[in-house]
Amino acid sequence: MKKYTPIFLAAVSAFFIFSFTIAPMQHKLPVAGKNNGGLYLPDNFKAVVVVDSLEGRARHLAVNTNGDVFVKLRFPDSIGGNVVLRDTNHDGKADIIKKFGNYEDKGSYGTSMRVHKGYLYFSSEVNVYRIKLNPKTLVPDGPMELIMHDKNAPHEHDAKPIAFDNRGHMFVAFGAPSNACQLQNRVPGSMGIKGCPLLKEYGGIWRFDEAKHNQLQKDGIRYATGLRSVVAMDWSTADSCLYVVAHGRDDLRLQFPKLFSPWQSAVLPAEEFLKVKQGMDAGWPYYYYDPFKKKLVLNPEYGGDGKKTGNTTQYAKPVMAFQAHWAPNDLLFYTGNQFPERYKNGAFIAFHGSTNRSPYPQAGFFVCFVPFKNGKPTGEWEIFADGFTGRNTVVSVSDALYRPMGVSMGPDGSLYVSETEKGRVWRIFYQGDITKFNTAQLAKMEQRKKLPGFKLPDVMRNNMASAMLTGGAQLYNNYCANCHQKNGKGDGNLFPPLAGSEWVTGGKFMEKDLAIRVLLNGLEGPIKVKNRPYNSVMPKHSFLKDDQIAQILTYIRNNFGNNSSLVTASEVKKVRASLTAGK
Repeated sequence: MKKYTPIFLAAVSAFFIFSFTIAPMQHKLPVAGKNNGGLYLPDNFKAVVVVDSLEGRARHLAVNTNGDVFVKLRFPDSIGGNVVLRDTNHDGKADIIKKFGNYEDKGSYGTSMRVHKGYLYFSSEVNVYRIKLNPKTLVPDGPMELIMHDKNAPHEHDAKPIAFDNRGHMFVAFGAPSNACQLQNRVPGSMGIKGCPLLKEYGGIWRFDEAKHNQLQKDGIRYATGLRSVVAMDWSTADSCLYVVAHGRDDLRLQFPKLFSPWQSAVLPAEEFLKVKQGMDAGWPYYYYDPFKKKLVLNPEYGGDGKKTGNTTQYAKPVMAFQAHWAPNDLLFYTGNQFPERYKNGAFIAFHGSTNRSPYPQAGFFVCFVPFKNGKPTGEWEIFADGFTGRNTVVSVSDALYRPMGVSMGPDGSLYVSETEKGRVWRIFYQGDITKFNTAQLAKMEQRKKLPGFKLPDVMRNNMASAMLTGGAQLYNNYCANCHQKNGKGDGNLFPPLAGSEWVTGGKFMEKDLAIRVLLNGLEGPIKVKNRPYNSVMPKHSFLKDDQIAQILTYIRNNFGNNSSLVTASEVKKVRASLTAGK
């Protein structure tokens, strides 16, 4: 028998130990799902559904270095606000699903989820937390550390996205509880406050220590300002800079019907892709970006008329502008090697889709890709993943089957996408030869830009109201459909449904009184509708005549599956008088 030296045996032993240590980190691509789980992708890209319907649905997600997927739940419960998914047999599908991370400040809008330096960071509307990851456990078992607390939350546009610069800093966006810093938020014709005091604590990005506990906003520094609402935010390692894709303002026609048409309100302003340097000012609330004029335009709350520009030299301009109201809700700079080289350091953006382009089709609902080099886009935006809505034309946002929300990169370079309506998660990967990739593989995706969800709507041909709505239907379309949607189902996040709502369907006068009061007085959250939390602002509609309010409520109470008695002008008059007498 051949003898082996101790050195040789030690070497062999070390080899096998090393081999078995790295074996779990080897990543084998799964078999693609049928029809890529419903997605349209560029040639040779494939997808598999990781999980089909998470209880609590989903917001953002993050993938750990071992391939475990952490998902921020849209509707937390007493068990937890997060879930972890594990694929034990490497077929691409999660076979272990565990909830964790119970916290008190539950809401449907807290959004961020990031794995950073061995910690899982996530946010609610009020706080940013982190938990130390344990490589030996599926569910993080360390203490939940409070990193940042917002004393002013929750409020409208309070998403708390986070990003890291790898220098020990954490960036947090603070959305503004206003459309354009009006004296009265969302009240038609209300003008903006000079020197907008909201900018002291809102409408910008603050930088914090990523590891220090119990920080308040005053403990950070205001890194950038003039940003009404940011949900999509990421740090680009290629040029060491922060980027955001900001939500533009809403309701141009609703607030100033004499200045803006329904079409203008649907296509203005742009969603802005911005490079964020310290001290940057993007111009909110004074200006919005007009994608047709390719310049900043003065907001009507500050004397604008859709044409005036004023002095904008001190404000940042976007590196790219997207169509209005597409709702950019996540941003990822791709650093992996699984995709072809042209995707390296480029930007993936998850567009959640519009809610307020009525009477024109809602739009967006896709994952976009923007090629990047040296801190600048090298080409136009591309449709990377589409098919989420299950239809070509979305009339009301609730018609969309899925709405993409979060994007994250796995350890092998696969792209993971979460959506909010069913709680589905996809894993997208490339199955071709990455060295032979060419732009011809993008041709069929480019053709999809001609579909209603992407093309600019025609003023007359694409107006779905088409002058046929009369009475209460016409009034509902003018004043309510932007938020509650044409089908009365709301947007599922900020604006509650009217279909089956206990707030509008009561039969007795005192029950109808509630709906009348809401329309006259407005309403500010938080509230619950059909046992779901909502936290937005319903503007006063007391400027409408008694018979107009009666027509709107009668229409609502007899549509969307509702079947309740009519509301009369005299009933509205009575409630209006009681409200006036109570002042």
